[in-house]
Amino acid sequence: MVREMSLAEVLHGIVELVGDFMACDSCLVYLLNNDQLVLCASNPSHPAMIGKVRLKMNEGLTGWVAQERRLLAISREAYSDPRFKNFSDLPEDTFQSFLSAPIIARNRVVGVINVQHRLAHMHTGIELELLNTVAEQVGCLLVLSRLAAATVEEANHVELVLSSLA
Repeated sequence: MVREMSLAEVLHGIVELVGDFMACDSCLVYLLNNDQLVLCASNPSHPAMIGKVRLKMNEGLTGWVAQERRLLAISREAYSDPRFKNFSDLPEDTFQSFLSAPIIARNRVVGVINVQHRLAHMHTGIELELLNTVAEQVGCLLVLSRLAAATVEEANHVELVLSSLA
């Protein structure tokens, strides 16, 4: 959030960091575009799928997380869940465990971050908390990414804080 990088570079860095820390087999970030969740970052990288994989807000496990604004953890056979949607082009469709958190900015769902393991995996409280925290930070990042650099530099942050106390 503090470096001058493109949003795509930042999201790629996030999925790599989460993937490494959680020792998962996949980390995906979907962002909302109109009423569709669009795959915008993946680890491992799926460059041909970025921007092409799209879900409605109520479609699949990812769409359910966005619609319900809730964390979802499935430790085994995620592909058997009735909410699951199959994408034949993504190897993650055959993975056993699924952990997902909504990305929320200014009290609006703006995306979803998913973590998956090939084998069954019982998610720990630390993993749940980590993914939720990362999702919150991505939401903040998306809000900041819309601000021009000059706007950030010229903002009187003390004045904003003090005026909000009134």
